[in-house]
Amino acid sequence: MPSRTVTLEDRVAVIPTIFDQAQNSVANHPKNFVALYKNQAEAAKFTESLNHGKNIKLVGEKAFQDTIVDALNRVLPVKKGVQPADRIVKFVGGYIKFMNEKSAEPKEVKAEPTSDDEGQEDTFATRLIARLIRHFLKGFVAKDKNVRYRCVQFVAEMISHLGEIEDEVYQLMRSSLMERVKDKEAFIRAVAVVALSKLAGAEDPDDLGDDAISVIDALVDILRYDSSPDVRRAALLHTPPTTETLPDILTRTRDIDPVLRKLLYTSVLLENLKHPKQLTIAQREKITRDGLGDREPAVRAAAGKLLRSWVDIFNGNLEEFLQLFDLLGEGEEGGVASEALKSIFVTRVDVLENLKFDEEYWQELTPPKAFLARVFVEHCIATKDDARLENALPVVTSLAFKIQSAYNVHLERIAKQKEALDEDDELEDEDENREFVIGEMLRMAVHLDYADEIGRRKVFGLVREMLSHDCLPQSLVTSCLDVLRTLSSGERDLIRVVVEVIQELRDPGGSDVEEEMPDATMSTMSGDSPRKIRQPKPPPAEMTEEEKTRATLIDIRCLDLCRGMLERVNGTFEENSTLEGVLTDLIVPAVRRKEMVLREKGLLCLGLCCLIAKKMAISSFGLFLSQVQTAPEVLKIRVLQVLFDILMVHGKEFLSGAQASIPPEKIIDFLVHVLNEEESPAVLSILVVGVAKLMLSGLVTDERILKTLVATYFSPETTDNQQVRQCLSYFFPVYCYSSPVNQRRLQKIALPTFEMLCQMCRDDEDAPLKPAQMGALLLDWLDPRKAVQVQGTDKDPNVHFDVAMDIMYCLLNVNTDVETKKVLCGLLSKLYLPETIDDDQINKFKLLFDSVLTRRPMKDTTARNALARFSKTLSKLYAEQLKGFSEVDLRKLESLTELFEYLDDIIPDDDDEVIELPATRKRSSKSR
Repeated sequence: MPSRTVTLEDRVAVIPTIFDQAQNSVANHPKNFVALYKNQAEAAKFTESLNHGKNIKLVGEKAFQDTIVDALNRVLPVKKGVQPADRIVKFVGGYIKFMNEKSAEPKEVKAEPTSDDEGQEDTFATRLIARLIRHFLKGFVAKDKNVRYRCVQFVAEMISHLGEIEDEVYQLMRSSLMERVKDKEAFIRAVAVVALSKLAGAEDPDDLGDDAISVIDALVDILRYDSSPDVRRAALLHTPPTTETLPDILTRTRDIDPVLRKLLYTSVLLENLKHPKQLTIAQREKITRDGLGDREPAVRAAAGKLLRSWVDIFNGNLEEFLQLFDLLGEGEEGGVASEALKSIFVTRVDVLENLKFDEEYWQELTPPKAFLARVFVEHCIATKDDARLENALPVVTSLAFKIQSAYNVHLERIAKQKEALDEDDELEDEDENREFVIGEMLRMAVHLDYADEIGRRKVFGLVREMLSHDCLPQSLVTSCLDVLRTLSSGERDLIRVVVEVIQELRDPGGSDVEEEMPDATMSTMSGDSPRKIRQPKPPPAEMTEEEKTRATLIDIRCLDLCRGMLERVNGTFEENSTLEGVLTDLIVPAVRRKEMVLREKGLLCLGLCCLIAKKMAISSFGLFLSQVQTAPEVLKIRVLQVLFDILMVHGKEFLSGAQASIPPEKIIDFLVHVLNEEESPAVLSILVVGVAKLMLSGLVTDERILKTLVATYFSPETTDNQQVRQCLSYFFPVYCYSSPVNQRRLQKIALPTFEMLCQMCRDDEDAPLKPAQMGALLLDWLDPRKAVQVQGTDKDPNVHFDVAMDIMYCLLNVNTDVETKKVLCGLLSKLYLPETIDDDQINKFKLLFDSVLTRRPMKDTTARNALARFSKTLSKLYAEQLKGFSEVDLRKLESLTELFEYLDDIIPDDDDEVIELPATRKRSSKSR
C-alpha cells in the first residue's frame, strides 16, 4: 500500500501542538526545535510557479509563517508574569538560534560562489526572522501595555540570535527600542533596556549621525536618571563596564535602591572585573568607602566579598593589597584602607592568624607595613583579643626610640632642604613615606601600656618636644595630641600643656632659637634638651615679608593645635579658664584676618568653643550666619558644619527663643533661604543632612522646612546629587513613620507642595519622576498604617482621609491644572480610608465630593472612571453613615455653614456636563 502523501496542511497543522507542548515545560524545547524546523523545511518546498517559471511563489513558507504569527498573537495580550507565555517567548528565542545554527551547517554540495553569495544568504530562516521582527515592531506602539511588553520581550529574546539582518530592519529595530526605553510603563522600559543593550556591541559610533545618541549613552542615561529601580537595575546589569562607562556605573554606589547597590558589587564588579587595577585608585576607594559604609547589611556584605576577592588575587598578601589604596592620603582616621583591612580581618580569618609582628618586622617600616600594624592593633582592641595584641605591640621604650629616630631623620631633611635650591621628587616621596610611618607609630603609641613610669615620661617628653617644633608636619599634630591626651592626667592637664606649646610658638617677647649645636636632631630621649636663646621679636609693622609669612605660618600651626585640643575637650569652657587667653589672643584675631586659611581655622576653633560654652554660642551665632552669605564654597561648608553642630548641641535655647539673641523665625527663614538658593552640590548636601538631623531630632518643626525638603528631593536639579537623594530617601520614611505627628505635619503641606511639583514637571520635561509617581510616594509616607505608635501620642488613622479632603478642595479650585486634576483623581484609589470616621467629617467630605461631580466635572474619561470607583468605595464603606444623606438637612447645621458658603460661591464649569449622582442606597452594578 503506498504511503500517504504529506500535504502542506499537515505540515502547518502540527504547529499548534508544538506550541502547546512548549508552553507547558522548557524541558521539551530541544525536541520541539527539531520538529518545528523539520516541518518548516518541508513546508518551504511547497511553491508555485509564476510567469511561466520565471518566478516562484513561496506558498508553503507563507502558510507556515502565518500560522506561527497567529500562534504568537495569542501570547501578546497575556500579562507579565504568566509562566506559559514566558515559556513561549523563551521557545521562540531558542528556535531562532536553532534555525541559524542549522543554516550555518556546511552543505554537502555547494555551487560555485557568486557575487550574490558574498552578501547575506536569503533562506526560509532569514525570511521568517525578518517577518517576525517587523511584526513585533508594529506592536511596540500598541495601546495595550501588555502587547507592548510582550512584543519587546520577544525582540529581546530573539535579538542575540538574529545573525545578519537587513540594515533597514536593524535601524527600524534600533529606533523602536530607543522609543520603548522611554515607555511610560516601567516594566516595558526594563525589558526594552535588555533588548537595546544587545545592540551595543555591534554599533559603530562612526556610523551615527551628528545628533544621534549611541546605545551606550542611552543605557548610561537610563542608569542615572530613570525613576524606576527595576529599570535602573536592568541598565546596570546590561551596560558593559568599560573605561568610558565605569564612572557612570560607579555613581550607583549611592543609588537610593539597596538592591541595585548590592547588584553593583555582586553582579557587576565581582563578575566583570578580573583585577582591581582595572580601576583607578579613586574608583577603588569610592567602591570601598560607599560599600562598607552602606546602611544596608546586604550591601556591606557584598562589598566585603568583593574586597576578599581582591585579596585572593594577591594570594593573601596584605601589603600588596594595601597598595591598591592611597595610604598617604588616608587622613586622620585611616579612612578607606583601614575599613577595607578590617573587613578582610573578618572575612579572611586565615590571613589574620598568619600575621606575625616580630622584631624583624619593625626593623624597617614601610607605609603598608606600618599601616597594617596599626590597623591590626585597633582590630585586636575592638575584638578584645588581648593575647594577640600583646604579642604584636613593641615595648614603650622601643617604640619611642623608633619614633624619635624617624623624626630626627625628618629634621635633618628639613635642614638640608633649606640649604638646597633644587627640589628632588624622589626625596619628597621619601619624606612623605617617613612622615606617614611616624604618624602610624604615634597612633599605635596611644594603645601602649604605660604602667612603666619611665617609659611614660620618655614618650611624654618626646611628644611634647615634637609639638614645640613649628616644622612638625600638620598630619602629625593630631596624632601627637592623641598620645598627649592618653598620657595626661585629665583635660586640664592636656589644655595646660597645649597652651604652653602655643605660647612658646607665639611668644610675643621673642622667638626661641636653638643655640648652634653639632647635631640639630632631637635629644630628648637622652635627657638633654636643646639650649635656647631669647631673641627680641619685632612688632608687625617692622617685620619683613619673610618674617610676616613665618608669623602667619606659626599662627596656622597654633590654630591647628587649638582645634585639635578643643576637639578632645568634653568639659565646659568655664571649667577651663586657661582657654580664655587662647580665645582672646589667637582665635578672635584669626577670625578677623583677611587671609582665607586663617579665617577658616579661626571660625572652626570659635565654633568648637561655642560647643562647650553656651553663652559664647548665643553671642557668636549671628557671626556664623553672616559668614554663610558671603563666604566661598570651602569656607561656607565649614561654617555650615559649625552652625548645625551648635544647633544640635544648643538647639533648644536657639529655637525656643528663650535665650537666643536671634529670633527662631529668622533662623528658620535663613535655612529655607539657603536651601532654596544654594547652587553648589557640596554645600547643598551639607544643608540637607544638617536640616534632616534637626527635623528628626524634633528641634525644627516648621512646615516650610519640610516643604522645601520635599521640593529638593523631587527637583530635577538634584538628580545627580546622590548624597542629597540618598539622604532624603532615608529621611522621609523614617521621619513620617516614626510619629503620627510628623505624618500630620507632612499632610498639611502635601497638596500645595504636590501642585508646585506638578508645575515643575510641566516646565521641565526631564524631571526624574512623573506627577503620579511623586504623588504615590507622598501617599506612601502618609500611610497611617505604617506609623509607629509613640508613647504619649495617639494613633492618627485619618491622615489619608484628610488628604482625600484636600484633594477635593484642589479639584474644586478653578486654578488647578487639568493634568494635575487627572493625577489627583488617580491617587484616590491609593488612599487608606478608616472604617470609622466622624459623622461631620464624612458628611463634609460627601458634600465636597458631590460638588466636584456637579460643579467641576472631569472631562477626561480616566479621571471620571477613577471618581466613579471612589464613589462606590465611599458608598460601600460608609453605607450606614450616608444612609438618608440629605443636603437640605445638612444646611441647617451651623457647623457646616462656612462650607456651604464656599460651595455656593463655586460657579459650575459647564451645566451640560453635570454627572448624575449614583443612588447611595442601591448597590452599584458591576456591568460596564
